[in-house]
Amino acid sequence: MNTRAIAAAAAAAWALSFLPAASAAPDTSTWTAARAAAADLAAELSQACPVASTGDQAAFDACRQGLFGDSAVRRQLASVVLWGRQRDASLSLKETSLTQFAPDVLTGMYLPLFMFNGEHTVDYVEREGLFQIRLRVAFRNRLQPGQFPYPFWHEAEKWAMYQGANEVLFWWDGGKRQVKAAQFTVFGKQAPLVAAQPVPAPRFDGQWMWTDDRGRTQPKVTVFDGLFRADNPYLNQLDASYKTLALRLREGQCSECHVPNNPDKSKRLVLLQTPAHAAGEIQRLLRAVRDDRMPRDQAGVEAPLDKHTKEALLQDGEAFAKVVEAAKRWEATQARTRMASQVSGTGGQ
Repeated sequence: MNTRAIAAAAAAAWALSFLPAASAAPDTSTWTAARAAAADLAAELSQACPVASTGDQAAFDACRQGLFGDSAVRRQLASVVLWGRQRDASLSLKETSLTQFAPDVLTGMYLPLFMFNGEHTVDYVEREGLFQIRLRVAFRNRLQPGQFPYPFWHEAEKWAMYQGANEVLFWWDGGKRQVKAAQFTVFGKQAPLVAAQPVPAPRFDGQWMWTDDRGRTQPKVTVFDGLFRADNPYLNQLDASYKTLALRLREGQCSECHVPNNPDKSKRLVLLQTPAHAAGEIQRLLRAVRDDRMPRDQAGVEAPLDKHTKEALLQDGEAFAKVVEAAKRWEATQARTRMASQVSGTGGQ
């Protein structure tokens, strides 16, 4: 067995431990809960992210803000949720390469790229041991490049599948009452909600982040643009602390594997190439470094960092994590203040 096959086998073994094994058919109460969860997901997504023009920036912004906070969608997601395309409808989730995200990342950058009208179905897939909630969608393919989490067009097939997506699938665990995985697919029975003209794939220059002609870091969505308030006092610290962490990630060889083109063909990819992606994974990253579980060599075997690199990565990673938490606490405080003010204003009328 070659080193690539060994690495793939190690990733597949990890994947088997993440998703539930197939189980007996669910009972009536679980079916009722699944249908209720599907209805809640469909209702909120269609309200926050209704059908609009595929390049409507205001609609996209409103969708992101609606899903990123204390939303019904976010409450339904597991603490680690898998995401990706359904390249082959015949493959099981365990056989499919997916990316793992924190709920913040999925609701803030990926789900808002789709528009919903509330149409949905619910089925139980015995081989997965999960319910499959299918929601009819359309993809916002005419947004500016900086509104996508990374250049999806780095791979022509991926860009084509995003543009042609007609459904988003939520895989709901009836035991834990949460969504464990989500996918977008072109294999739905109906056409996309909007018959959008495909956009040719822009040129990809190999850069996952870039600076535009006005000196702004792109993609905008990955630097928390539109999610954190513009007056969040921690925005500059977030930017500075991530840049420091990014240097450490390169020194620790993390940037060689944790990027969207998935050079090691991992079944469960972790992305670290932007501030928002790293913020979602920072605690798991720190645990992996402390436990010497990364990086891995070409055979997929754990290869501990040298003492200096490990200490520096942990120090800068923890500093970034603290700023992320501080920024989130500030946002939460502001949200509570606004809500209290609204309640007070209503009560006074």
